[in-house]
Amino acid sequence: MRRYDSPATVIDRREGPYGEVVLRRRSEHFEIIANGCFLMDTSDGRSERLLVDAALAALPAGRKDPAVLIGGLGVGFSLARAAEEPRWGRIAVVEREAAVVDWHREGPLGAYSAAALADPRTEIVHADLVAYLRAPGPGFDALCLDIDNGPDWTVTEDNGSLYSPTGLAACRDRLTPGGVLAVWSAQPSAAFEQALRNAGFAGVTTEEITVARGVPDVVHLGIRAA
Repeated sequence: MRRYDSPATVIDRREGPYGEVVLRRRSEHFEIIANGCFLMDTSDGRSERLLVDAALAALPAGRKDPAVLIGGLGVGFSLARAAEEPRWGRIAVVEREAAVVDWHREGPLGAYSAAALADPRTEIVHADLVAYLRAPGPGFDALCLDIDNGPDWTVTEDNGSLYSPTGLAACRDRLTPGGVLAVWSAQPSAAFEQALRNAGFAGVTTEEITVARGVPDVVHLGIRAA
């Protein structure tokens, strides 16, 4: 969670089916706020990039053209990282907020994602991630999920079901054998690590990114049995 002393300027504010979403500029950085909850900004994308890098590193060696699903477009750091990596095959991004997609395609966040959006491997899916994962659909070698501030701090109440036993089962079922689930969080969660194990994920680990103040950002990882 990152805050600044300088005042914020609202660039755009939208009301949608999930509540209010706001794009703000603070100094040279942009922030996304959902229902009054700070989600992310453009000041430091290390943990968002780690989300994608750690998932790729955890895949079995020799897997050809793995497909990755990124849950949440955000400020575009995870998508941009995936597009920079030639080893990824298909890159799908599921984003439920039309405003966020607009801010990338037509607004100031395009500075962070334009090249990735133009990549022929990239597909933007306008959908609720929880519903998308529970519906029949294609399998992925990696799921990189960053739609909340973590399993213990969700943006909307409905998102909590993603981290429940049935939600984690849906994630597992969308993964190919040996596929990787990576979940971003603003703080470590021992309870979520155990939930991953209870859902049948192997090799459960947590990787940390130290932040300037407070607890580290983390990426929780689990592997579907081959």
